[in-house]
Amino acid sequence: MIRVGIAGIGFMGMIHYLAYHQVRGARVTAVASRDPKKRSGDWRGIQGNFGPAGQQMDLRAVRGYQTLDEMLADPTIDLVDICLPPALHADAAIYALRAGKHVICEKPISLEPRSAERMVKEAEKAGRLLLIAHVLPFFAEYSYALEVIRKRKYGRLLGGSFKRIISDPTWIKDFYNPRVVGGPLVDLHIHDAHFIRLIAGMPESLTSIGRQRGEVVEFVQTQFRFPQSDLAIVATSGVIHQQGRGFTHGFEIYLERATLYFDFAMTAAGPVAVPLTLLTHDGKAVQPPLPASDPVDGFVSELTDACRCIKREKPSEILGGELARDALLICHKEAQSVRTGKPVRL
Repeated sequence: MIRVGIAGIGFMGMIHYLAYHQVRGARVTAVASRDPKKRSGDWRGIQGNFGPAGQQMDLRAVRGYQTLDEMLADPTIDLVDICLPPALHADAAIYALRAGKHVICEKPISLEPRSAERMVKEAEKAGRLLLIAHVLPFFAEYSYALEVIRKRKYGRLLGGSFKRIISDPTWIKDFYNPRVVGGPLVDLHIHDAHFIRLIAGMPESLTSIGRQRGEVVEFVQTQFRFPQSDLAIVATSGVIHQQGRGFTHGFEIYLERATLYFDFAMTAAGPVAVPLTLLTHDGKAVQPPLPASDPVDGFVSELTDACRCIKREKPSEILGGELARDALLICHKEAQSVRTGKPVRL
């Protein structure tokens, strides 16, 4: 049994707590929060943009700690799940690794590539796993695409386009502060940067155009260049100024013998979707069977993979700290390209 301590009880901490209830061989045994109401199980004030609303939780079998240091001193905890604000990720992860704990940390791995590299090296030194909770590859449509690409079921990857766009998240304090949350690239676009890195490897260079809001990039369009000169991948991400479409994401992925197409948006009028569609080499358009799921299921799969890796003492092919570090670096290079108006090498 993997005994888990969750550090930080906000929306993501709650989602992880609920997901662990469906992960075989894992149990949340401790939480750390400065808020005494949350330590007692009163999570009714927690809100998010998907999934269940906050509720009263039964934490009678869960130890509550006021600080991370107190939780790290608990010798029974095997895995520390960090759901703190992004600015605290690096230090919290390093403290946990030095305390001999495995770590899974919510994305982004950190706000700066240098601190991300410190986290990776600290995990190597401690002989513990550093896992970064990039959940996107565990969502059904992206999981299917990843499997098809890896197995070359329809030939090699030729290219793709990815998008991830939201309305201005006015409810997130310090969203545009690069030293607290990080802005749209680091908080939002990093999902697609990570997925692109996962399926195509590290780009050699990139060219981005976009617009700034204060110190961060608000909206970006990027062309990635890879060692394979015929691999063409682009991405669009950021914030629009209207509240009528709170969220949209999707992709077109081009393979030698098929194209995968998916689009989803949550609008003021309700959800608008193009289900995952496979355009085949013989001219058919079919919808691959995907498992029925709710918004928490992707997190269940993600945390199941993390716990499996800890039991086997082997790194994750999806959640590895090196991949997350590379995704963060890609986002920073995109911001550099927007600021300078020039291509940037990685």
